[in-house]
Amino acid sequence: MKRKGAFRSKEVLVTGGLGFIGSNLCIELVKLGAHVTIIDNMLPRQGGNLFNVRDVEDKVTVNVSDVRNELSMNHLVKEKDYVFHLAGQVNHVDSMRNPVQDLDINCRGTLVLLEALRQHNTSAKIIFAGTRGEYGSSVKLPVDEDHPTNPKGIYAVTNLTAEKMVLVYDDIYGIKGACLRITNTYGPRHQMAHDEYGVFNWFIRKAMDNENIPVFGDGRILRDFLFVEDLVECMLMVASTGEAYGKVFNVGTGVPVSFYELARKIVEIAGTGKAKFTAFTKEREEVEPGDYYADITKIKKVVGWKPRTSLEEGISKTVEYYRKYKKEYW
Repeated sequence: MKRKGAFRSKEVLVTGGLGFIGSNLCIELVKLGAHVTIIDNMLPRQGGNLFNVRDVEDKVTVNVSDVRNELSMNHLVKEKDYVFHLAGQVNHVDSMRNPVQDLDINCRGTLVLLEALRQHNTSAKIIFAGTRGEYGSSVKLPVDEDHPTNPKGIYAVTNLTAEKMVLVYDDIYGIKGACLRITNTYGPRHQMAHDEYGVFNWFIRKAMDNENIPVFGDGRILRDFLFVEDLVECMLMVASTGEAYGKVFNVGTGVPVSFYELARKIVEIAGTGKAKFTAFTKEREEVEPGDYYADITKIKKVVGWKPRTSLEEGISKTVEYYRKYKKEYW
């Protein structure tokens, strides 16, 4: 990765740092010589797991708190060079069951963080992890950043709102912010207790348990699947690229893969499991946006990033990780 030295001895805050993406990011930041502070509220079922940072536990500071806590955030943002904002309610189904909590965590939490920066550290740079769900159903493919935003679920609405807040604080208060609309991400350290945070890793669990992999509908819906190591590299490159601030970027591979093809590859690589077609649940059908894959021309041009991990390699690395540490995630 270029600009590796950008993080040496830097003070970095990662919200949601004990979760799937956050923990992978923290481990890489430690390798690059950053001083990392993690904030995570460890809410049940949200994916926070201390085991995720076991390899660097003596090199990070963990603060079990909440981005909605103004006193905590006012203190934690001080003297930070970078803030990676990954804390959020990321369960599509829960966001429809409990929309007020979703609004509170994703919008109020982001606003509390931004206000803490405005009052105590305007020189920090913030990188916001949003979702490709902000687009809703695709009008054209591949989807670029100018595509209409018509979210189908409350989770995507609150993410889009949080993104707009970051851009407003960049524009009005000069707090440099870059926003990422991230596609379906998979890999090590993802929670495996249930399937409500994306089905990729759930497919891997089913295969490893030698069970049927539930492929919804006819299995032809297309998605853009990104390996977490590529996403981490992307986030670090965005953070260290001055021209990236004040902008929104798609993050994905640009390569469409159907759910049936995905299930087949997982079965082939894991050596167990079986793809089986199944009907959509009512809750899933309501928020299913249909085909999606990203146009990543903008981020390639501005940041110089592109994904490097093939689907086969990513699946193999993920299966290998869970074979080793299955008891920590099942």
